[in-house]
Amino acid sequence: MKRNAWSDGVLGTNCPIPPKWNWTYKFQVKDQIGSFYYFPSLNFQKASGGFGPFVINNRDIIPIPFAQPENDIFIMIGDWYTQNHTALRATLDSGKALGIPDGVLINGKGPYQYNDTLVPGGIQHTQIDVEPGKTYRVRVHNVGISTTLNFRIQNHNMLLVETEGRYTIQTNYSNFDIHAGQSYSFLVSTDQNASADYYIVASARFVNESLWQKVTGVAVLHYKTSKGPATGPLPPPPDDTYFKDFSINQARSVRQNTSSSGARPNPQGSYKYGSINITETYVLNIVPPVTINGSTRAIFNGVSFRKPDVPFRLADKHNLNGTYKLDFPTTPGNRTPVVDISLINATYRAFVEIVLQNNDTTIQNFHLDGQSFYVVGMDYGIWSNNSRSSYNKWDAISRCTTQVYPGGWTAILVAIDNVGYWNLRSENLDRWYLGQETYMKVINPEEDGRTELRPPANVLYCGPLHYLQKDQPHPSASSSTLAASLNFTLLLALFTVFLRFM
Repeated sequence: MKRNAWSDGVLGTNCPIPPKWNWTYKFQVKDQIGSFYYFPSLNFQKASGGFGPFVINNRDIIPIPFAQPENDIFIMIGDWYTQNHTALRATLDSGKALGIPDGVLINGKGPYQYNDTLVPGGIQHTQIDVEPGKTYRVRVHNVGISTTLNFRIQNHNMLLVETEGRYTIQTNYSNFDIHAGQSYSFLVSTDQNASADYYIVASARFVNESLWQKVTGVAVLHYKTSKGPATGPLPPPPDDTYFKDFSINQARSVRQNTSSSGARPNPQGSYKYGSINITETYVLNIVPPVTINGSTRAIFNGVSFRKPDVPFRLADKHNLNGTYKLDFPTTPGNRTPVVDISLINATYRAFVEIVLQNNDTTIQNFHLDGQSFYVVGMDYGIWSNNSRSSYNKWDAISRCTTQVYPGGWTAILVAIDNVGYWNLRSENLDRWYLGQETYMKVINPEEDGRTELRPPANVLYCGPLHYLQKDQPHPSASSSTLAASLNFTLLLALFTVFLRFM
């Protein structure tokens, strides 16, 4: 999450980067450490790649709460379709669902041939080389479109140590559910028989497994002393048949290490969030897509977000009135769904409770730019004021992405201490594309030049301000190319990075 909303990388804060242009993001890294990733945020381009890991390390004077690992291993998992992003957009625009993915990729490669029927031969697979007797930090990111994936390594335990900028209570897992958009760090010790290889598996969750068998990504953990390939059946996923609460209990077990230092020398638990009075509550209702004016749309509280022609802060600076409305409904209500540019008028330095109520039949995932939040409550059923009695007010994990189980709710607490316009959105790429997002407008009424950064020298202009954009010379550029590049209908790339820069 960034401190500087001028370069947050989404349409509400940045104009798109024109084709064949370079644009440099400049930011200060502060108050956040750990594992994140970047990706293109516009026009469903994430489905075609362009993502990668992004690591923020501790300062040298601040120790990490575990022995220094041998090395970092980066693993990007995600559902994948053979159709490109434009075809997937066309499917959504026609009112259809995307359907079952064609597979799961691990670091961009298809599955190891673990099954002759499900997996044809000749497909490249990912191989992770390790030495026996070592401990590695394995940073895993679910960069997919919407599918929750269960991650596991055959015969190896995974010690969870960090997620999205916070060190966690160190807990061993044999498998772990990683939802779309989420990032985790595990310590994995190569303490097994070093004469063999082992399967790394990422398989779909919360779906009909008999129909989704092919949606399983498989890579290989290769010991350098190995004398043979990975063998045996794949390590099995969790069996939820008799234990519906397995995944939600696993999610609740992810808690912050209150005694360790994070980005600063003071312990992570020194901020007593549980004793702060809640000043505002937003209850956001998630429902299946609806039809608005003949088009399929996704909504929050009856509002489907319409993409803006110009970033909001830029519109403010140039007195473009009517670019957006500050009328986003903070409770569900019973209103006719509309498509609009409706923002939350947040209060600077408020301590806000956001309740995500999932009245859909599929798991949903959400992200908030610019702020970290504490995941204090998560359960099935309908949230009520009485649900606050179950909140974790001591060591809830602080992060920027969370899941909401179907027919359930998730409650988060967030200190609104970062000035700017911050995107609150679905991390399910199909729902985000269809309008399941809004922005929080955070303005310091006593702004003195310290809480909001100035616009960067390379700020981009678009929409009604496109005439202010200066050309960026390129040998192959032409005036017609430049004019076309400033049109939002082209496939332009914005990038967002899950970082917090205070």
